[in-house]
Amino acid sequence: MTKTMTCIVCPRGCGLEIETAEPSPRVSGAACKRGVEYALRELVDPRRVLTSTVRVTEGQRRRLPVRTTAPIPLPRLVEAARALDAVSVRPPLACGAIIAHDWLGLGADLVAADDLPATEASGAALEARGRGADDDLEQGD
Repeated sequence: MTKTMTCIVCPRGCGLEIETAEPSPRVSGAACKRGVEYALRELVDPRRVLTSTVRVTEGQRRRLPVRTTAPIPLPRLVEAARALDAVSVRPPLACGAIIAHDWLGLGADLVAADDLPATEASGAALEARGRGADDDLEQGD
């Protein structure tokens, strides 16, 4: 059986053909070794980086973009995205700040993909409550 796919390792976007009927798959159409590795990995363990948004509970912004720090198994991508509905954050957060370690046990952290600066109102509210930045994350179960 022959499978076709487009390589996404680089902007070239090679058209790949993978012959799977043989004892070991054979890849053609790749301009480089990375394309061959991508195709073989995609056959047995397809993974994607999750990119989405989470709710912001204070401040002017309503949503914060987030992403996983590593690709997660494709069959669990929808489950991981739906679980984001239970996550909310408060400012301040820096781009790259870890929102959840080992998101759903998938081996990748969930991180902020943009800065979420403290506004005067939210910063004053946090100081009035004596809260630090580490106390400002909420994750529902």
